[in-house]
Amino acid sequence: MRSLVIIPAYNERDSILQVVAEMQSVAPQADYLVINDGSTDDTLDLLVKEGIPYLDLPINLGVGGVVQTGYLYALNHGYDFAVQLDGDGQHDPACLAQILAKLADGDVDLVIASRFLGDGSYRSTWLRRWGIRLISTVIRLCSGVVIRDVTSGYRGVNRKLMEFYARNYAQDYPEPEAILAAALAGFTLAEIPTVMRPRQKGVSSIDGPAAVYYMVKVILALLLLNFKGLSGSGKAGG
Repeated sequence: MRSLVIIPAYNERDSILQVVAEMQSVAPQADYLVINDGSTDDTLDLLVKEGIPYLDLPINLGVGGVVQTGYLYALNHGYDFAVQLDGDGQHDPACLAQILAKLADGDVDLVIASRFLGDGSYRSTWLRRWGIRLISTVIRLCSGVVIRDVTSGYRGVNRKLMEFYARNYAQDYPEPEAILAAALAGFTLAEIPTVMRPRQKGVSSIDGPAAVYYMVKVILALLLLNFKGLSGSGKAGG
């Protein structure tokens, strides 16, 4: 079975080469594609210079647009599985083999690598942890599905869910909405432990007052999604 690792990158010149090298060392059987999301630094120049497979988006779409682009690419090129691995170096590529093995078992459609199940020492701020717990509760109340690390961008999907996400994917802060959308559409979800590493360069876009705004916006989006119920979408491929 063919697997594609989707690596979103926006101004990740300081980390992208290390991410690619680590990914190749632990999952040499998987293809990979860096999607440059309109970076304003020399990320693209590095990709070209090092001969790294990439797509270059002419404008910044944000993580939702990048990941959906990756799913469309994987779908159109016949891949069975796709894994999102962020280009900032926070995701430990060592978990890739576990994600792919879990998908290959055929029991689940979406595998999420959860920092809250692992033994790592990295911890986000108390406000973000509280917000994640609240969002997790909303998803559980809406769908009955329990996912602890609802904002984790480190996740893998099979082809059926790939087809679904190619048509239905949130564009702003998509991780929680993608979980609820999959659950409401009847897909099977699971978490596995991973270690989240501190960001080496740059700053998160969801800190301080932005974290409160993010939490409120995501909860409203989840409630709207639950209200709509994705009527008529059904389970992709089934």
